[in-house]
Amino acid sequence: MSELPKPSYIGKVRDVYDLGNSLILSSTDRVSAFDVVFRQIVPGKGKVLNKISAEWFSYFKDIPNHIIETDVSKFPSPFKDHPDLKDRSVLVKKCKRIDFECVVRGYLSGSGWKEYKQDGTLAFKKLPPGLKESQKLPEPSFTPAIKNDTGHDENISEERMKNEIGSELFSILKEKSISLYTRAAELVAGAGILLCDTKFEFGISEDKVILIDEILTPDSSRYWAQESYVIGTTPPSMDKQILRNYLEKSGWNKVPPAPDLPESLIVELQAAYKEIQDRLLKCLSQEST
Repeated sequence: MSELPKPSYIGKVRDVYDLGNSLILSSTDRVSAFDVVFRQIVPGKGKVLNKISAEWFSYFKDIPNHIIETDVSKFPSPFKDHPDLKDRSVLVKKCKRIDFECVVRGYLSGSGWKEYKQDGTLAFKKLPPGLKESQKLPEPSFTPAIKNDTGHDENISEERMKNEIGSELFSILKEKSISLYTRAAELVAGAGILLCDTKFEFGISEDKVILIDEILTPDSSRYWAQESYVIGTTPPSMDKQILRNYLEKSGWNKVPPAPDLPESLIVELQAAYKEIQDRLLKCLSQEST
């Protein structure tokens, strides 16, 4: 077995190998929140994220994406069949990343709920008064964020995004994002899952907009179980929000160094990721048959 080269880039939770015209993205078991990586890992997390994302990319095959190959046995050497990459890696097209996160919210929660409580707005747009936490929005809302190289990503208005990338590209990204969210939310609802919100990322390849990064994983999305959903509360999450909720209550100031995470939290995260994987994959497999 050939030795695996050092990653060309080490992200918060992914290792990236640059092959020239393509990349290998390897989802590790590292865990991050508020742009800080923690000392502990969540064993098996990377494989869960990789599997869920690959299945969603396959399901949305009508939307061009960056996937070249998901089978590590078909990767070029020395990456082919390498145990460190198996079941947690994809070979993808290299493209020009569009540095905006295309967030779609179907429910009023998280930072969206905080904004609404403070200003009565969502993504700087007025919402009707009297809405409650976790309430379903009248229609899915596009709430973009800008990716900052340092510090946290920043929620921005549609107008700012439109001004920075142009009306045409903005309209394409908004339409694709809302369509993807709507289709996914309708599908998982049949399995008793509510897709609260999610983020998509896009790039430009051969002058075309393509879907990149990961999609609809428990790291990029907020999932709730229908059976535990109650308006006016924060429903139990089946995703990384479990970690964020713990940290919000811990008193940590969200700057390094990161605190150690208790073993009980690691176990809870493992169980949540496994449950959402099982429910999503069952849902997707039934849809494809």
